[in-house]
Amino acid sequence: MNTQQFDVIVVGAGPGGYVAAIRAAQLGLRTAIVEAEHLGGICLNWGCIPTKALLQGAGFALQLQHAAQLGFELPPAQFNWQTLLQHSRNVSQQLVQGIEYLLQKNQVKIFQARAKFIGKGKLRLAGEQPQELNAAHIIVATGAHAARLPNIPVDGQQIWDYKHALAATKVPKSLVVVGSGAIGVEFASLYSALGAQVTLVESAAQILPQEDHEVASYMQQQLQARQIKILTQSQCQTVSCHQDGVSCSIDTPQGQQQLQVEKVLLAVGVRPNTHDLGLDELGIQLERGFIATDAWGKTNVAGVYAIGDVAGAPCLAHKAAHQALTCIEKIAGLQPKALNLQHIPSCIYSFPQVASIGASEQQLKAQGRAYRVGKMPFQANGKALSALKPQGFVKTLADAETGELLGAHLVGADVTEHIAAFAIAQGLEATTDALADVIFPHPTYSEALHESILATLQRAIHI
Repeated sequence: MNTQQFDVIVVGAGPGGYVAAIRAAQLGLRTAIVEAEHLGGICLNWGCIPTKALLQGAGFALQLQHAAQLGFELPPAQFNWQTLLQHSRNVSQQLVQGIEYLLQKNQVKIFQARAKFIGKGKLRLAGEQPQELNAAHIIVATGAHAARLPNIPVDGQQIWDYKHALAATKVPKSLVVVGSGAIGVEFASLYSALGAQVTLVESAAQILPQEDHEVASYMQQQLQARQIKILTQSQCQTVSCHQDGVSCSIDTPQGQQQLQVEKVLLAVGVRPNTHDLGLDELGIQLERGFIATDAWGKTNVAGVYAIGDVAGAPCLAHKAAHQALTCIEKIAGLQPKALNLQHIPSCIYSFPQVASIGASEQQLKAQGRAYRVGKMPFQANGKALSALKPQGFVKTLADAETGELLGAHLVGADVTEHIAAFAIAQGLEATTDALADVIFPHPTYSEALHESILATLQRAIHI
């Protein structure tokens, strides 16, 4: 059998894997990356990127509703779903080609195959001509896949997961989305904006269960205003597919409801891709199915590491990429900072958008921590009013004594672009007093961030 030796082998070429491979090569390590399907992983091919391309079209559809208010008289718009779908695939393909170029530029050896541990520091690649790769350091970055429910079998035709929703032949007239986390709310926003009648079904007491209560409550109002029906504390018990669509039986606090829809989308989270990797043979420790690691990605077995979704929540591309850097730099003998989960921003590209970082108000209450709250509504922001996007607010949480920024929660237009300011502030350990002295440009949405900080100090000017 053909055997090749490397310093580092990365299994999986998603946002964590390809970043790890490139950084390893930059540090002078002989590096290989093994990918069973597509460079870029789920994020670039079936997740972050294609959904944002589709949401761009959906957002444009919503903007057209305000054309008359801005002085434009337009004929009825004609929408072509296939054109928008092709745009999403083109964007994904362009980025995937870019990743291949970067890997080759950095002299990373690419293997298109499935890998399995056959011993410590040893991988076997499946294929017509099996190969063996050896390395002192092997990083597992195999990502995750859509979770399933036993009572809602996904068939790709009438019952979808996110991949099917990204490759639909047309916009359905009606859609039930089971699960109202980031994926569920984004798809509900997408298909609703493009004309579908959408129902969100969530088993928890609020939609967006991981978000601050106030943000979740506001988002529920906004989605309902867009004619999205929301059923919380509810469960889709049975589905029955037939020629005309899907019959759904849903248990709600008010009793059982029967819905007839064209499609059902399952968006109930993800499960790690750990199957058939040979982890059991090595004795790799798992926690709730995910690979257990320390703050630098090291597992309980020397020379084996895990990063990204396969290593547990939060399952976010930017977390995977950052974890990749800290893992590789630790392997190379550098002194990277340990990953701080509280400093990882979360973004939801719904209408309006949601972004957050740090602790929520309910978490601080549960901790018994004394804190101050500052809020600024976009309705009092000149840029938001000018753009006809006054929905939402900025909410900041600070330690009552020290002024440490404990959390920030934003809902509104383009807030996914603004959360980085709070990420920088947390990373630099800036206090509210220091942030209050920063000069924000006018007129911008970002002024609302400043006013929210001022509000924690009881110094807000515009509210």
